[in-house]
Amino acid sequence: MSDDMTGMGPGGPPQLRLAPTPRRPEPAGAPPAAADGGPVARGVEVHLLDYVKILYKRRWTAATTFLIVVVGVMMYTFTVTPVYEARTRLLIESDNPNIVSFKEVIDEQGAKADYYQTQYNILQSRGLARKTLDALNLWESPHFGGGARKGGFFGSLFGSGSGAATQAANETLAQSRAIDRFLASLTVSPIRNSRLVDVRFRLSDPDLATQIANALVRNYIEQNLEYRFVASKEASDWLGERLAEHRKEVEQAESALQRYREQHDAIPLEDRENIVVQKLADLNAAVTQAKTERFQKQAVYNQLQSLQSKNGSVDSFPAILSNAYIQQQKAELASLQSQQTQLSEKLGDKHPEIIKIRSAIQLAQLKLDAEISKVVQAVRSEYQAALAKENSLMAALAQQKTEAQAMNRKAIDAGVLERDVQTSKQIYESLLQRAKETGVSTELKTSNIRVVDVAERPRHPVAPRKALNLTLSLFGGCLFAFGLAFFFEYVDSRIKSPDEVKAHLGLACLGMVPALDAKTWKGRDPLLNGGVPPNFSEAFRALRTNVLFSCAEEGGRSLVVTSTGPGEGKTMVAANLAIGLAQAGQRVILIDADMRRPRVHEMFRVTQEPGLSNLMVGHSTPSASIRKGAVPGLWLLPAGRIPPNPAELLGSQRFRDFIRLLGEHFDTVIVDSPPIMAVTDAAIAASATTGLVFVVGAEMTSRYAARAAIEQLQNGHPNFLGAVLNRVELERNAYYYSNYYRREYGVYYHAAAR
Repeated sequence: MSDDMTGMGPGGPPQLRLAPTPRRPEPAGAPPAAADGGPVARGVEVHLLDYVKILYKRRWTAATTFLIVVVGVMMYTFTVTPVYEARTRLLIESDNPNIVSFKEVIDEQGAKADYYQTQYNILQSRGLARKTLDALNLWESPHFGGGARKGGFFGSLFGSGSGAATQAANETLAQSRAIDRFLASLTVSPIRNSRLVDVRFRLSDPDLATQIANALVRNYIEQNLEYRFVASKEASDWLGERLAEHRKEVEQAESALQRYREQHDAIPLEDRENIVVQKLADLNAAVTQAKTERFQKQAVYNQLQSLQSKNGSVDSFPAILSNAYIQQQKAELASLQSQQTQLSEKLGDKHPEIIKIRSAIQLAQLKLDAEISKVVQAVRSEYQAALAKENSLMAALAQQKTEAQAMNRKAIDAGVLERDVQTSKQIYESLLQRAKETGVSTELKTSNIRVVDVAERPRHPVAPRKALNLTLSLFGGCLFAFGLAFFFEYVDSRIKSPDEVKAHLGLACLGMVPALDAKTWKGRDPLLNGGVPPNFSEAFRALRTNVLFSCAEEGGRSLVVTSTGPGEGKTMVAANLAIGLAQAGQRVILIDADMRRPRVHEMFRVTQEPGLSNLMVGHSTPSASIRKGAVPGLWLLPAGRIPPNPAELLGSQRFRDFIRLLGEHFDTVIVDSPPIMAVTDAAIAASATTGLVFVVGAEMTSRYAARAAIEQLQNGHPNFLGAVLNRVELERNAYYYSNYYRREYGVYYHAAAR
């Protein structure tokens, strides 16, 4: 490629000369990265109007859902066969009327906790349903599967079909289905805090529903009575068998007791036992008394022996001290000894008076010793007598105990036999009494179940409840419609508004380009110089202003325009932005860097070659490749021949130098690059420019794909100027975009255009 570019006349491009220049530093304008690698989502204040906008946007989905629900319920309500409900009220007591004072065979009093639940289940039992169907001969009724069932399409669709209950062994398949339908129409409703129960039956025939409700209750009461009768009869038969068995047991027990009495005396053991026990008690008392006397005698005897062993003198012994004769002898002996002492002072030892006194003293001493010996012997004799009496009574007591133990053994054996007799008699008498009571209760025809209100023919159907159904359909339709609208909005990850661009991509929204009528612009590219609507032109003027303010640095600016994927209108945005800048008096060059699917030459109706690829490989010069656009100040550089390696051409130093050189001669260089998610050309081209504009198709691009695209662009460290929200349906979603655009703005634009 030649390094010179000759002038093209007064209106031609300036003379360019390519020269190597140092590579500029990496731009530092990338959006901040979020924790997950994407841009930080800025907080958006949620207002009630935001929910209204969502509903307005999804109005057709919500309206369709609402109509489907309401119309469906209305069709069902007005086409389904009416259902009537017959009600019978029962009083179920926990026990029977107190006609007799004895208990019956079936005792409900002991099972009050589950008695009522049992009765409710019996009312809904298959056996009772079968009996009712038999009584009314309803097996062939069309209401229970005997023929074509009445009702329209919705009746068969929403009505209760045959259940999936277990088929009994004695039921045919048709009978099982009939019973299932019967039970599906039956409802048992106990009235709270009472013993009343409502039995309800629903059917499309009010007369038949009344008959079934009354027949079911009658059969239930009869079944209850029959159950009691059968139970009483079985109990009576069983009691008769047991009576015969226990009668034999009583006879055998009495015979065994009589034989035992004959073998162990004819006197009843109770009388003999009383005599032995009394005698044993008397002996026990006598032994106790004898021991007490022996203890007393032994204590006196031991005291006497102790005095004799100490000093041989027993004068201080109480029995001796209390003996008057001994005390008299002691006094007399003392008197004689006193006389002897007096006479010894006057007379000699052989004086007759002295001898006489001495003899008298000896005689008195002998008498005293003899009397003391008698007292001592008497104490010893009393002790020995008490000991002998105690031993004798102890022997008698031991013999009596032996006899009493033998008597106790006999009494135990006899008591066992007597208890057997008493027990057998009690059981026999109880069974006999119960058998008589059961025989009487068998004949009683009383029931604890009474009919309070018989079923009457219902005058109004209970289903469908038209007012309730319509109210519920309106409420449910609104609820379902709103829920579906918000659900679709929740799962819809497409970017739809500038706020979402800021929140999910972290980029400033440079502008919002409205969508144009596809039929009007079919086959044509909407360009600012091609008669586009005023609001479209005004949108690009706003975009032009924002881009100019975003690139306030001195010298020429170079911009890369890219998008996430194809079809988002990046080329259209780049072309109109270039036209808008040129209309503002700037020198602008638009470069088609999409060397895979180029479109700039088609939009401006110029030849594709020579172009950028020819210029990069040196097969063309800038003066031959750059063309003048239809708008003054606008220059075009088409893509040229499609090369096999576009990424290598855009990543070359020659491309960087060329962009820098264009920046010296043009106010703005706009590079239309391929979508970033398709190829990496945009990231490579962005590294050679001073700014990047990211185009997002409204309601086209997923926020996740856009985040991934921005993450891929960040590899080239571009300077993100912001994003352009393209193809916004302002007219279709006018209320949704009311914060950014109003209808009166369009009128204002039209007035300004005129």
